[in-house]
Amino acid sequence: MTRFRHNLRAIFLMGLPLAGSHLAQMSIGITDTVMLGWYGVGELAAQSLASSFFFVIYLLGSGFGIAVMPMVAAAISNGDRRQVRRVTRMGLWISAFAGLLAMPLFWFSGPIFLALGQTEAIAGLMQQYLRTAGWSLPFFLVAVVFKSYLAALGHTQITMWATLAGTVINVLLNWVLIFGHLGAPELGILGAAIASLGTNALIMVLLAAYAVGVRDLRGDTILARIWRPDWDAFREVFVLGLPIGLTMLAEAGLFTASGIMMGWISEEALAVHGIAVTISGATFMIHLGLSSAATVRAGYAWGAKDIAELRSGAFAALSLSLIMVVLTVAAFLGMPDLLMGLFLDPATPDRDRLIAMGRALLATAALFQLADAMQVMAVSLLRGVQDTRRPMLYAVVSYWGIGVPMMYLLGVTLDLGGVGVWLGMAAGLTAAGISMMARFWRGPARSPLAFVPDVPAPKPTGAGR
Repeated sequence: MTRFRHNLRAIFLMGLPLAGSHLAQMSIGITDTVMLGWYGVGELAAQSLASSFFFVIYLLGSGFGIAVMPMVAAAISNGDRRQVRRVTRMGLWISAFAGLLAMPLFWFSGPIFLALGQTEAIAGLMQQYLRTAGWSLPFFLVAVVFKSYLAALGHTQITMWATLAGTVINVLLNWVLIFGHLGAPELGILGAAIASLGTNALIMVLLAAYAVGVRDLRGDTILARIWRPDWDAFREVFVLGLPIGLTMLAEAGLFTASGIMMGWISEEALAVHGIAVTISGATFMIHLGLSSAATVRAGYAWGAKDIAELRSGAFAALSLSLIMVVLTVAAFLGMPDLLMGLFLDPATPDRDRLIAMGRALLATAALFQLADAMQVMAVSLLRGVQDTRRPMLYAVVSYWGIGVPMMYLLGVTLDLGGVGVWLGMAAGLTAAGISMMARFWRGPARSPLAFVPDVPAPKPTGAGR
């Protein structure tokens, strides 16, 4: 019980600021959604779809930065600070390259979404947004590496404060650039894109300055000779990170496909879907923060080959996540009108009808909160033991073999509309949660010595810097 309480406290104290940073990061998109919702329904619909597309690409590239977290944790457990420096540097390399390589997808996003059945007006607004906001991706991905490095070393509060500072700046820039205040031109959706670009660049700079400037981290010298390649560490980060990115891509693709199908139903359905996804995504950020802490704790246990610690940390993380599930379900069922109303101007035409549509979606979202929490916790625990390939396969089958077909069947073929689309999402998330949780408890949590991860944990060396 003492071990469980220790892990419960550690995960809570580590996960709370991480959840706060995720919420603050998401609030950048939320402020875009709220302010563009006040500006116009067409701009809101376009930004909703554009943001989904952006985050699909972001999540694929972020796998490399996330891979740094369990690798640094395992190295710390073994006293190998040299490995900490190696994997962090190469994580920065790969993440920066990934961000730049994605730019053509943003630049030519308009034709892509025209081909996917969106209207010319929506596709044009979406491309206008992404051609500017897309340049924030390299900053975004590099920031993930710094966040992973800092989280593995227990420095989690800086990620929250840096992201909160960015959120404040984003609100101010949105107010000025979207609506044309303080003498600035009224840029609408382009103003939101410029604000997001500046905000994400600021967050990356703040995290980098902290990582290289804080006294107890200076010895890692993670940016010293950053231009020198370390191909062994590069390969290790790539091998572990690519399946992470593809797993997240499969899940994000599920939500993007849901947005596309909602666009087929109507522009109003797409706009309401964007609000409901934003609300459910905000609660999901709590689970994401707790799961990141679970990854770090699992990484420490994996590096030490301590099965009791691994199990205890997993139980603690799952307990905290279950509490959040209960609170979320209560909120979605108890005050849906209040939540939806926050995103719609009181003068919006058909506001009551839009809120009613959102009420039905939030009620459906309440049904799969447990499954969603279960899948993110399971996949994060598996990342902690550096097992990413099998979860990737589970994700692809669950989300695209089950979730997407069910969304189309229920939402389009059976004409259940938005509720049918969301029920299909629930089916995919449930399948992923069950399969990944079984993988963890029947694999590394049962016998870590017999479990073979994708990248073996470094052997204890006692190496210095």
